[in-house]
Amino acid sequence: MSVDRTFHFISGLPRAGSTLLAAILRQNPRFHAAMSSPIAALFDGIVAQVSAGTELAAMVDEAQRARLLRGLFESYYAEHPQAVIFDTNRAWTAQLSALLRLFPAARVICCVRDVAWVMDSLERLYRANAFDHTRLFGTPAERSTVYTRVEALAHADRLVGYAWHALREACYSERADRIVIVEYDLLVRRPAEVLALLYEFLGEASFTHDFARVEYDAPRFDAQLGLDGLHRVQPQVAPLPRQTILPPDLFQRYTRLSFWRDLKDSKAFRIVAQPDGERQGDTMPESPRAIAPQAP
Repeated sequence: MSVDRTFHFISGLPRAGSTLLAAILRQNPRFHAAMSSPIAALFDGIVAQVSAGTELAAMVDEAQRARLLRGLFESYYAEHPQAVIFDTNRAWTAQLSALLRLFPAARVICCVRDVAWVMDSLERLYRANAFDHTRLFGTPAERSTVYTRVEALAHADRLVGYAWHALREACYSERADRIVIVEYDLLVRRPAEVLALLYEFLGEASFTHDFARVEYDAPRFDAQLGLDGLHRVQPQVAPLPRQTILPPDLFQRYTRLSFWRDLKDSKAFRIVAQPDGERQGDTMPESPRAIAPQAP
């Protein structure tokens, strides 16, 4: 691997634009980006094997552990010649300290979306695959109604709940200055302006993307989850207005969880469309803006 190769990370909430963002970024010949990779799970497995209480712990010192973990990234991406690699996984926001010790120059892009609309998107996929029991739900009781499905997804160890908790931890961590939050609605409405701000955050030279030819799909991976279309990106980057299919009480309960809109005492950067505390409406202001960390 080239000594000049840089690793960055894409994380955040599911159904919030991470695959779309990767599909856009990969248009730049300097970049490689894709859907979630298995590295985060392998990373955790290596750490578990050499941690206190295992027979290997005394045989592998800290410097060796770091080399093993860096080697995992190097080996996985060995066939990709690009100078900048974006690895995607929702678990990275819970591993911020470890990542930045391995890759001090790394930045983490956290894709977010109103949690109610995340739930709405997942429910739509579930209903679209009506003749398949998706692996998102482990029991008939969990998948029985929209209420039980959403509640299951919101648990702290499940798809949405885990990502939400990990993101919140990262936003209030001592390394939060290495992350930038990107709102999905803003990305699809003003992609050129959002990408320009991201390039500035990453310290990369600007690049002209084609937002009318952005495609990505992973049908084999989605099929094994029983959720066809989970990672399918449409060619045109544009908002698709719709009414929610969630019951009103359920939608209202989860729309209150967008904590990143008022990040007091956080060092995180944000690419947002409205001032802190202002409820998101149906229209966007004239231009997105990057908000720097608030002064203590």
